[in-house]
Amino acid sequence: MEPSAVMDGLFWFVAFLFSTTVHEAAHAWVALMGGDPTAYQGGQVSLSPIPHVRREPIGMLVVPLLTAITNGWAMGWASAPYDPNWAERYPRRAAWMAAAGPAANYCLAILSLLLLRAGLAMGYFVAPETVNLNHLVAPGAGGEAGLAAFLAQGLSVLLMENAILGTFNLVPLPPLDGSAAIELLLPERIAVSIRHFTRGTQFSFVGLFIAWQVFPMISSPLFSLVIRLVHPGVTYS
Repeated sequence: MEPSAVMDGLFWFVAFLFSTTVHEAAHAWVALMGGDPTAYQGGQVSLSPIPHVRREPIGMLVVPLLTAITNGWAMGWASAPYDPNWAERYPRRAAWMAAAGPAANYCLAILSLLLLRAGLAMGYFVAPETVNLNHLVAPGAGGEAGLAAFLAQGLSVLLMENAILGTFNLVPLPPLDGSAAIELLLPERIAVSIRHFTRGTQFSFVGLFIAWQVFPMISSPLFSLVIRLVHPGVTYS
């Protein structure tokens, strides 16, 4: 395996670890604000990855590291505990808790986008001849070459990681966050009925399978949208 491929994988692993930690911490914090201290008591209202890794070591460390090194991008999973009785009593609060994770990812994506656009405006970054998931921008002449290249790739990967995480988790199928967050758009009686109907491991397996089949159809338009936001007015084939 080439050193550049290993380096690309490490960028994605770090971005996944950081982004997923923020995602789960957002779930935990909003649950706490809504009256459920379960995740807070487990130490998950935290931007430290340690309590999140302790809860899901395979999904937070082993699988992301392996996929990052072998595939060049990271995948994995994590979870924040919550009280199902609390969610049953307060379905709207539980829906806000679910929506908080993807919202946190989109906030990180927007921050990364703003930093990339600022770097482009200052000449620190430039539009590359070709773009890919690892390189949305290229280092420009406005900064130290090594640092500019590091930040160009780091911010590119962070933007794409959070755009992907936020969008994938909003697919409205269990066990993804979208299956609960969509309840914010539904009458409470219907939302509760859907929650009861889709509860169970069998629906989680089916939901993940369908989501993995559907997401490739979303990923290409998502990447095109990100490129247009980073480089408005520039056309890439």
